Amino acid sequence: MGYTLKTAGNDCGLPYRFLTGGIVTFEVGDKVIYPNHGLGIVERIEEKTILGTTGGFYHLRIVANDTMVLVPVSNVDGVGLRRAICDDEVERLFGLLGDGKIDNHQNWKGRFKDNSDKMRSGSIYEVADVLKSLTFLAKSKSLSFREKRMLDRAKFLIVSEVSEVMRESAPAIEARVEHALELCFTAKARTTTPRATKVVKAAPRAAVAASASPRRTARAS
Repeated sequence: MGYTLKTAGNDCGLPYRFLTGGIVTFEVGDKVIYPNHGLGIVERIEEKTILGTTGGFYHLRIVANDTMVLVPVSNVDGVGLRRAICDDEVERLFGLLGDGKIDNHQNWKGRFKDNSDKMRSGSIYEVADVLKSLTFLAKSKSLSFREKRMLDRAKFLIVSEVSEVMRESAPAIEARVEHALELCFTAKARTTTPRATKVVKAAPRAAVAASASPRRTARAS
């Protein structure tokens, strides 16, 4: 079912290879992340012919809405399919969320393009950048409908993946995310607030003249 040819030494964990091309890097039951869709489970791996082209396909069940998605084995890198992050990467993620560094374009078109590219990348760290920048922006202005939807999507993708990895409830992870973002904005404010400078006022001219006149009188005597 699916794998028609094995690579040498596959019993040691090397990937399967289809006769028609493509190397299987995931196994049935693996938890993977499909960009902009979130967490998926590999249900089947099989060879199919679609529109006259035969190749290997992953059957992914998207956890969020229980839908099935077919991903060509040969195009895993192209669509950004990856494994879910591990425990160590979760700590790195929260460190990134709270580091006080925020990319924020003033130009709407440039900002939306950059954020869209990050969302399509499949990287949870790129999605974290989108979450930080749009949440920060929303504190000072109303987001457009498209940016508001992107913000909600970014938060959902992070919360759902971390919740699955840590085996904690989504509300608990969302609270951690919100706390990390508050730390981020506090650190951002600390670095952008201008330092107060001490201003020394000049003495009034009349006072200066009064203090100087006794000296001139003394010289005259």
